[in-house]
Amino acid sequence: MKKLLYVGFFLVFIVIFLYVNNHWLVVSEHVFESEKVPESFDGLRIVQVSDLHDALFGDNQERLIAKVRATQPDIIFITGDVIDSNRFDLEQSLQAVRGLVELADVYYVLGNHEVATNKISEIYEALSSVGVHVMANESTVLERNGERLAIVGIEDPLMGRSTEEMLEIATTYVPQEMLKLLLAHRPEVFNVYVASGIDLAFTGHAHGGQIRIPGLGGLVAPGQGMLPKYTAGIYEGQETKMVVSRGLGNSTVPYRVFNLPEIVVMELKTKKR
Repeated sequence: MKKLLYVGFFLVFIVIFLYVNNHWLVVSEHVFESEKVPESFDGLRIVQVSDLHDALFGDNQERLIAKVRATQPDIIFITGDVIDSNRFDLEQSLQAVRGLVELADVYYVLGNHEVATNKISEIYEALSSVGVHVMANESTVLERNGERLAIVGIEDPLMGRSTEEMLEIATTYVPQEMLKLLLAHRPEVFNVYVASGIDLAFTGHAHGGQIRIPGLGGLVAPGQGMLPKYTAGIYEGQETKMVVSRGLGNSTVPYRVFNLPEIVVMELKTKKR
């Protein structure tokens, strides 16, 4: 009888543990300080949402929207896989997006799961219709008090172009000295972002390594295999920094372990010369 009771307690613990690991939203805050950040953009708060994969966080995504609202975003970046190709439900993901566009300007790039659905036009049209800035190998310039910075967005390489080619197209008219913020889905091509002169890249895709081993990091990530290099946090190379979001949802592997769903906040700071 005692053994059955222990087994019951253990099973309940596992259910609660997995539920918390996959539904407890956390916010990770970072600061990007650079001389290239114009003074007018000092303190700009960028909130990154990545890899939703049709996950649900409360009725009509209320918990997710409330959590993002509490971060007081100036702009919001969505870095791909807002849907999941294995259980495509665009309307469910749009519930989150509609809430986000009410908080701030939203910029979006697609991920590999959008490409896999073969419904890219439908997804782009749906997002644009609710007010999202869809960035398909292009850039836009933000201006404050005569000072400017560039937001650059590239599609997933599954679209048939190399990352190098997409970045070249997207940055064609961006002055070299201008601060460049990149939205891209994949972190494993960090070396390309470095070579292309990107200042700060926002990526996802790795799902934090899916299962995180305390003291070691993520266990596995698409495009990187076992014990991947880029799974979460900030990475630096020459003059480039990259933030990798652990993301929100799951896909082929249904559970996260020691890997809470994450919202990223990046605050820009002007470094005094």
